[in-house]
Amino acid sequence: MTVIDPETQAGWAPETDEDDDMPLSTRLSIADTLTLGNAICGFMAVYFTTTGVLIPHLTGTEDGGMARHSAAMAVILMLFASVFDLFDGLVARKLRASAMGAELDNLSDLISFGLAPAFFVVTWGMVAQDAHQRVSLVAAVVVLLAVVLRLARFSCVTLRDGIFQGMPSPFGALTVVAIVLLELPFLPTLLAIIGVAWLMVSRVEYPKPRGRLAVAMLSWIVLSMGMLAAWALDAPGGQLLLQTGCALQVVMGAMIPLFATARRVNTFRDNRRESRAESRAAQLP
Repeated sequence: MTVIDPETQAGWAPETDEDDDMPLSTRLSIADTLTLGNAICGFMAVYFTTTGVLIPHLTGTEDGGMARHSAAMAVILMLFASVFDLFDGLVARKLRASAMGAELDNLSDLISFGLAPAFFVVTWGMVAQDAHQRVSLVAAVVVLLAVVLRLARFSCVTLRDGIFQGMPSPFGALTVVAIVLLELPFLPTLLAIIGVAWLMVSRVEYPKPRGRLAVAMLSWIVLSMGMLAAWALDAPGGQLLLQTGCALQVVMGAMIPLFATARRVNTFRDNRRESRAESRAAQLP
């Protein structure tokens, strides 16, 4: 009902929260746009895995070159997704983050680093000669659930600044893909994939990519893209470059928890030594 002010003859209506009626486009920040780019890359990775690897295999029209190109493109898109994931946090800290930022980040990460690598594992289980489809499906589900649990825990657990608890999902997704691309026998590949899934939900501490570490990570991503491109284009030494890059990714995934565990053990020992020294000093007259 509209009320007319007899003095001004102007229409008056009850106040409403105009912010709730704002269109979605006005609520998105620059960081949110980068996050949406992350989600698009994850979806496109699934698309290339399906159309370039899985469907040609099922229809009997696969071409080794096309499958190699599509698999490389899928992994490159996951690498691009990790770049978007790296920069959206940096931009959000420098500029501003919208109220939807954290939720958009988790949903995009679920697509790019949960669904995309899990589907990559399923496809590997269907096209690899020595793989078992149903067992690889179980491994893919384990990877997907690990990412879901990790993202949920990240949303509700507060940790000290500068660390992640458990392997970050982008790093875990790329490690899973690297294990598949190494083309090891089925059982070692399966065990390694499950091991990465366990690391993602573990309490092992990983440093956040800031400063020099962020630069090093970005450089590694660019180098990995170059290795994948050389492999996809069947360049001389491309296969060796791919195998070397994948092996380094897996080694980093295995070594970081060892260094983190060793650091925690050393810290625990140092604290015990200090407490013993303090107790001895207190007992002296």
